[in-house]
Parts: sequence; structure tokens; C-alpha cells
Amino acid sequence: FARVEAVPEIDRTTNRVQLTLHAEPSRRAYVRRVNVSGNNKTRDEVVRREFRQFESSWYDGSKIKLSRDRVDRLGFFTDVNIETQEVPGSPDQVDLLINVVEKPTGSLQLGAGFSSAEKVSLSFGIKQENVFGSGNYLGLDVNTSKFNRTIVLSTTDPYFTDTGISRTYDVYYRTMRPYYDNDAYKIVTSGASVRFGVPFSEVDTIFFGAGAERNEIKPGTYMPDAYSQFCVRWGCTQTGIPFTLGWSRDSRDSALAPNSGRYQRLNTEWSFLSDARYLRANYQIQQYIPLSKKYTLALNGELGWGKGLNNRPFPIFKNFYSGGLGSVRGFQQGSLGPRDTGYNQLSLGGTRKVTMNAEFMVPFPGAGNDRTLRLFTFLDVGNVYGEGESFDLAELRASTGVGISWISPLGPLRLAIAQPIRKKTGDRIQRLQFQIGTSF
Repeated sequence: FARVEAVPEIDRTTNRVQLTLHAEPSRRAYVRRVNVSGNNKTRDEVVRREFRQFESSWYDGSKIKLSRDRVDRLGFFTDVNIETQEVPGSPDQVDLLINVVEKPTGSLQLGAGFSSAEKVSLSFGIKQENVFGSGNYLGLDVNTSKFNRTIVLSTTDPYFTDTGISRTYDVYYRTMRPYYDNDAYKIVTSGASVRFGVPFSEVDTIFFGAGAERNEIKPGTYMPDAYSQFCVRWGCTQTGIPFTLGWSRDSRDSALAPNSGRYQRLNTEWSFLSDARYLRANYQIQQYIPLSKKYTLALNGELGWGKGLNNRPFPIFKNFYSGGLGSVRGFQQGSLGPRDTGYNQLSLGGTRKVTMNAEFMVPFPGAGNDRTLRLFTFLDVGNVYGEGESFDLAELRASTGVGISWISPLGPLRLAIAQPIRKKTGDRIQRLQFQIGTSF
């Protein structure tokens, strides 16, 4: 509440004006109360624990901006605004009003399909990012497909402790086999894990945890040579006790529709106490550059690396995959990289992965500045490389195209129409692709 008055002194001969600023300091302002409005479902506590401007503390503009960004990064709201209100009769006090607009944080997905190969398959999924307004996450995915069956249960408590340490449990069971033969080989994966996230700054978090996992390759017809050789030498059943260590830094202004800021994450997985002995690492960086209030340039880069330990090969069921949404659009999902030498030439993935994406995002016509519905044009480059293969720039694939992103009630939806601009004979092209639930 300092008062600053500009006193002009005009020089008529030179046509210049000199301004003298007279500053009169006043009492330092305090924040009396912090009020939350618009959270019909979300508890006040979920919003308040992200705030760094405290009640009865000095007014700090930088802390208020940081608080707004932290609330927006929760992903529970489509809009977050903070208003400053004067306190009648108290010239050195203000109240802060946090106005939030909630979005649906739960999704229920039911699906049924019929094909000559699978007959009838059912899928069911329920996800709630804000269970009962508590800020906790709970997800259950079930797929009864004849060839790809999945049961995954996951839950996260972002404030397992009052200091902000998070805890996540995962329990899963997956069965995968090709679509062309009922008697084909299949891969069965089951396991459970627990991990914790420890914040050590406003934007940095360290993750660590452990799990137990069992992978089994069940032989059958048309089994790829790579899987057969792995079974012969190391056995078809591999148990693992992977320890995980990771780091993330998130300075984006929003988790749903970012316009500025940077996001980084590094995840490592180390298994050395059981059959599967390997080291696996993945690094991703995203940068959002606001060109104006309406236009945003988004850049994404991702590197993956894996290596077997104790003279063992990297487990083939831990390979990285590339192609499709989330990597190089315009190519069939997971189709890039090494393939089996057999008749069906199945994609095997690789031990190294590189992905680079660039997107130019604009508002959807008629949507104004609504960042939940945007058009984008993109350029993708990337590939995966098998164990023993050298990194060759000539093997990189590239594509370009246009798409639309929408924060729908079912989750983030992205649809892309892509045209490969760098491809090779045998590549599997898929120009129209859509996905719900992920970015990039």
C-alpha cells in the first residue's frame, strides 16, 4: 500500500519532461484470510495445502502466483483465479479469494467388441483422480479380450504424510498374445509395487519404491525366434524384484492445458536380486513456450535406455516401443524398430529409444481463449534400436500432420491425422489415430 506520486517538470525550450517519483511507504500489508470458492466437491484442505501464501503473513505476490500454479497443476480444475479484497477499516490487511471451476475428475468406461477372431470382448474402466474430493487417485482397468486381458488396480495418496510425501500402490495382471491364432504364444505378467514421492522443493520430487514381478512366456505356434532363443537360454519364466528411483520437476502453469513452463522426469528401474537382472532408465523433458495468450509452442523429448546385468541380456519383455500417439504419429502403434525374422515379422521393440516432438497449438475456432479445446500441427521424429545396434540417424522416422486436443469428460482426448515424411519399405502406416488419457 505504498503511495507513489509522479511529479512532472516540463522544459518548454527542449520539449522534454522530467518525472520525479515521490514515494511514501505505508504499513506493510498482511493477508488476513484465504477463502476458497467454487469447490463444490473438492475439500478446502486439498486446495489450501497447495497454498504457499499463509494467513496472517505478509502479502507476497510471488508466493501467491506459485500457489495459483500449484493448485492448477492438481488437474482438478479448468480455471483457477485469485482475487485480492480489501478489508474495511483495516488499511494494512487484505483477504484472498481463490475462485476455482471444477471439472469432472472421474471417468467410467464401458466397452464391448465383436470380431470373428475374438467373438465378444468386454472392457471396463473406472478412474477417479479426486476420490470423494480428497485429492486421492483410484483407478481400476479390466479388459476381457480373448487375446489381451488386463486387470490393473492403482491408488495414490498425494499427502500420505502432512509434509507432502505421496504413496502409490499398483497391482496388475496382464496377458498378451498375437491376434492371428488361438494357440499362439502369450506373455503373462503379474506383479505389485509400492513407491513414495518426497518433495524437496516447490517443483522437485524424488520417487523411490520396490516391487515384485513375474513374467512368463508360454510357448505356442508362430513364436518369434527372439522369444524362443530367450526361453532356451534363460528360461521362459523370469521373476524380478525391481527397485525404482526417479525424479521430476514440474514448473508448468497447468497440468491439463499448459501454456508455459517446463516438465522433466527421470525414472530408473534396477533389478538384481532374482532371475531378471537389468537396468532400465527413461528421461523426458517438455517445454511450453507462450508465443501469445492464444498461441503456444510445445516441445517434447524422450530418451530410453536398457541394459542386462551379470552377463545376461536385457529382458525382451522390458523393451521400449515406438510408433503411434505418444511417440511418432503416422506409424502403427509400437511398430517401429527391430522385428522378428519369422514370417509375421512381429515388432520386438528395442533397448534404446529416442523421440522428439514439436507442436504449435492454437485455439479451436469459436472457442476464444479456452485452452481445453485446441488445434495443433506437429512434427515427430524418433525410433527404437535393438541391443547391439548402433545409433544411426539414418534410421530415424519422421512425420507431420494436424490434430485436435480436448479435455473431455472422459479425460484428455487427442486425435491426429499424420503423414510420414521419412519412412522405409515395410513400415506400417496408420494416418488417423486417437487416444484418451495422455499428452504427446
